[in-house]
Amino acid sequence: MTRTPRPVSARVRILGAILAVACVGLAIVGSVTFVVQRERVLEEVDDRLDAQVEILQTVTRTDESTEVATGTPLATADPDADSFTTVADFLDAAISRIVPPRNEASLAIIDGIPRFSPRTLTGFDISGDQAFIDRVVADTASATTPVRDTVAAERGSLRFIAIPVQIADDPSRGLYVRAIDLDTELEPVTTSIITYSIAAGAVLLSILVVGWFVAGRLLSPLQRLRDTADSITLTDLGARLPAEGNDDITDLTRTVNSMLDRLEGSVDVQRQLLDDVRHELKTPITIVRGHLELMDPHDVDDVASTRDLGIAELDRMTRLVEDIDLLAAVDGEDYSMKQVDVDDLTDRVGELVAVIPAHTWSVQQRAHGVVLGDEDRLLQAWLALADNASKYTPSGSPIEIGSVTDDVEARLWVKDHGPGIPPAERRRIFRRFDRAQGKRTVGGSGLGLAIVETITKAHGGHCSVGDTPGGGAIFTIHVPLEHVTAEFPAPVRAGDVVLQREAFG
Repeated sequence: MTRTPRPVSARVRILGAILAVACVGLAIVGSVTFVVQRERVLEEVDDRLDAQVEILQTVTRTDESTEVATGTPLATADPDADSFTTVADFLDAAISRIVPPRNEASLAIIDGIPRFSPRTLTGFDISGDQAFIDRVVADTASATTPVRDTVAAERGSLRFIAIPVQIADDPSRGLYVRAIDLDTELEPVTTSIITYSIAAGAVLLSILVVGWFVAGRLLSPLQRLRDTADSITLTDLGARLPAEGNDDITDLTRTVNSMLDRLEGSVDVQRQLLDDVRHELKTPITIVRGHLELMDPHDVDDVASTRDLGIAELDRMTRLVEDIDLLAAVDGEDYSMKQVDVDDLTDRVGELVAVIPAHTWSVQQRAHGVVLGDEDRLLQAWLALADNASKYTPSGSPIEIGSVTDDVEARLWVKDHGPGIPPAERRRIFRRFDRAQGKRTVGGSGLGLAIVETITKAHGGHCSVGDTPGGGAIFTIHVPLEHVTAEFPAPVRAGDVVLQREAFG
């Protein structure tokens, strides 16, 4: 059988699902980490900028005439505080006294024109960035309180605070601007995210490599299972899978092997049955055809004789078909299992076999116990043994039946006084169409004992054949006990013909 190729194999789909989950998980972790760290840095930057208002008031020792940030005159308790008469003097003093640290810049703007910038080399210079200055002036045009914002400048992203400054009797409007380079502040965060991304990529690559080989190893039994299933045909059912390990796939392998064993056994049985049926039907067909070819149609006696022979052979074929149908029924149906009393079953068989002619029947032994089984099928199997015994026992000879129990099983037996069964053939006679020493019984199909064996096996038991003193054979059905209520033979009832009392094991 040719398999249609699939665009994506199970191995790729499994690995793709694992990688997708890993990617989503790593992306979520990385994004959350980046956002948290970035917000922490921005919060720290804002705190540093907000602190400039207090620093500006403290360092410059503003007097009552100076309004910083809030527009409210600030009183000073220091009698030696500097007195500023112009905004320019105040901002010049602030710029010179408040030294910006590394990665920060300060600038004094008066009436929209940059006037003062630090003369130290610790920070960076923003006095030449006119676009930045115009943006700050525009944002604070009507502000009376500090303004914080972020702009894109020549240096990069700058986070700034602009603090309005006014002095009484001076119409000039001043701004003290402190800016921080965000790109530099966020550089550690960016570096950590890049490092995390590289590590995450390495992890995904490792998952890809390891997952590819692990998925291949896990799916290899399924590949072997598929190949084995493809190789199985009706002519070759012997392929099996190696079951190694103790995982779910190994359990599946054992289950499939068990299924193949049952399938092979079923096919073998069917094939053997067909061969046996073909063999059994070939003989009557040959006989009828031969007599028809040799029949003289002008001889009335020859025609009548050939007709009788043909009908007899057709009747035998009919019985054969009926027995095959019965065998299929007992082999495939669901049994109605319930507790069966062995004593009652023995009495029932004794009543039914009494009508079989040409023999004296007796119930020699009764056992008290209970088996779990289908009473009708057990009765059918036991009667089949009795019918078989009647065919092989000389007319007028007695046949005994009985039952006995022990701690394990119940034994339902039939003892005849026929020619007996040689030890080498005692198992073969339970096979389909097999007979002891190849003898053919009139009216028999060779399936009777096979039916008995099938019913017995369905009850978890087995059949056996033994010898009896003085000749004959004992056929026994062994059935496991549900429980035993007694372990001794029941008293013989009136009307029973008893020849001897024995326990056959």
